[in-house]
Amino acid sequence: MSAGGEHLKDEGTRRQVVLAGGIAGLVSRFCIAPLDVVKIRLQLQIHSLSDPASHKDVKGPVYKGTLSTMRAIIRQEGITGLWKGNVPAELMYVCYGAVQFTTYRTVNQLLTQLDPYRLPATAESFVSGAFAGGLATATTYPLDLLRTRFAAQGTERVYKSLLDSVREISRREGRMGFFRGCSAAVGQIVPYMGLFFATYESLRPSLSGHYDLPFGSGDAAAGIIASVLAKTGVFPLDLVRKRLQVQGPTRSLYVHRNIPEYRGVFATIALILRTQGIRGLYRGLTVSLLKAAPASAVTMWTYEESLKLLRKWDVAAEKD
Repeated sequence: MSAGGEHLKDEGTRRQVVLAGGIAGLVSRFCIAPLDVVKIRLQLQIHSLSDPASHKDVKGPVYKGTLSTMRAIIRQEGITGLWKGNVPAELMYVCYGAVQFTTYRTVNQLLTQLDPYRLPATAESFVSGAFAGGLATATTYPLDLLRTRFAAQGTERVYKSLLDSVREISRREGRMGFFRGCSAAVGQIVPYMGLFFATYESLRPSLSGHYDLPFGSGDAAAGIIASVLAKTGVFPLDLVRKRLQVQGPTRSLYVHRNIPEYRGVFATIALILRTQGIRGLYRGLTVSLLKAAPASAVTMWTYEESLKLLRKWDVAAEKD
């Protein structure tokens, strides 16, 4: 994007946006996969970290902090343990990125045609981001659920392969088994993406002129700030989504064997508050923020750079 701060909605053809969004999702996912696995393990851990007495009856590991959790996974499961669930996650991120950026661009373009009732630029970004995030989340949710279940597996495998997991969930839980916790995911992603894109589009024009920032632009910096602010606000719903995703007949087979039975978003929130307090809703927030910042920076920077390259290639091809 130019230093002049042109809007995302005005750049690139639909094909270019789809490809750039897919590439951004693919690269971003691979880079932050280890932090994602650590986050999921911490989110599924229900026992108190400050009370050693509560660890006596725990069947499974007791994780304390990001680095110690990462070391424990490497020691017990090998370095590849940090990339558990990466195959469905990569598929999800590619599809998610393509759907998200395409929808964002399309909705934003439609909103510009509402004259004389056009919304303010920030409101347009919020609506477009929320709609794009909700649609992308719903369409890729089964892959998100599979990612969580594979990341939650310890040394004992619950599913032998991706194909096996699809067959087993279909047979034992039915089609709706792939959408456990989907309402929490959509409830989380709509305000998250709305806030993210609104903040990102507001900050990017002013930051893009600072060429002393990483990679010579403010795209990465704007992505980091926007992601941290939005992520903190909706984190409890992200935790609830993870807890609901591992419900069902395999609930007691994951690395944390004591995951309670949860039913519904509000019932899950109430149970966590009653048994673990307000802090229970923020398990894994630190690593989530550590993950969100580089993930958003890599995503937005890769998207912008990929879009530039695709446009240059298309211009060069037209000249030939």
